[in-house]
Amino acid sequence: MLLHGRSFTRREIEARVGRIEQIGGIRRMALTEGNEAGASVIAVRTGAGLAYEVTPDKGMDISMASFAGSSLAWQSANGDVHPSYYDDREKDWLRTASGGLLMSCGLISAGLPSTVGGVTYGQHGRAHHTAARQVTAESVWVGDELELCVRGIIEETSMFGGHLRLRREIRSRFGENAITIRDVAENAGFKACPHMMLYHFNFGYPLMSEDTKVTFPSTRITSVIPDVPLEGYGRWEAPSPDNGERVYYHELPKTPNGRTAVAIHQPNFPFAARITAPVTVKLDWNTDALPRLVQWRMPGAGVHALGIEPANCGVEGMAVEQERGTLRMLEPGESVEYELKLSID
Repeated sequence: MLLHGRSFTRREIEARVGRIEQIGGIRRMALTEGNEAGASVIAVRTGAGLAYEVTPDKGMDISMASFAGSSLAWQSANGDVHPSYYDDREKDWLRTASGGLLMSCGLISAGLPSTVGGVTYGQHGRAHHTAARQVTAESVWVGDELELCVRGIIEETSMFGGHLRLRREIRSRFGENAITIRDVAENAGFKACPHMMLYHFNFGYPLMSEDTKVTFPSTRITSVIPDVPLEGYGRWEAPSPDNGERVYYHELPKTPNGRTAVAIHQPNFPFAARITAPVTVKLDWNTDALPRLVQWRMPGAGVHALGIEPANCGVEGMAVEQERGTLRMLEPGESVEYELKLSID
């Protein structure tokens, strides 16, 4: 194990602590106040500076995330609301969306509210507000490496409707500053079912400041909102109540290994009250399963967030996706695998 700039064997590091959680590990907690009451959190610390909280009651998504004690993610004023408060009508998803490092949008629908075949789908689908089952959280020694792993199953079902199942694994290694998310989505039903999937990563202050630069792999960029300029898509700015949201599509290049990445560079990331240093956060993923990239740019006051959103769909809703002939359908028994990795250098 490489930790704090030197190599340790398992027994060498165990000799220095009463229990490994002194440095890092996994801890399960329950929330008890307000509209968060009854929700649970699985807190993960890698011992190298990265810490994050998995929310099994909200789609096995990731809420708080920090590095060296400073936040990486934007969190909404809603907090980690218990899913019982969720309302799927139109855009009421916004009332209980937690923000945080990751909100999963899907499994059947994502994007704007839409009506298809007489069925109405609310904004961004149900995944972010669906409680997981068969949740496990464990630290396992593999030789001299300690693997930290959280797993769970999310299902979106309806009588006479679709039945999609998502198996999620979130993994980190002790001593490293990285998170790997592996999802397998399958059609557990007996009819073809729409499958729209968008990974809504939300980055915020102090990672995002006026010094921050964002590097995209794009070959072409277009604005989803008409007449919105492309200027400044890779920069950030101070919050203002007058700032509005901008949404862009980034066309991704073909790569030899089938993966691509977005990098966020903050030259003055705070490590302590009076210490700053450069930090680069990189998000990479497999483009065969997630060929689309959406950028949500919202430097407003209170909503001061950059959304990096690998997806298999656009954000205009299922009806538009169907009209374009780009709606992903999963046949009975068919599955698709997604893998995303967030790392910090």
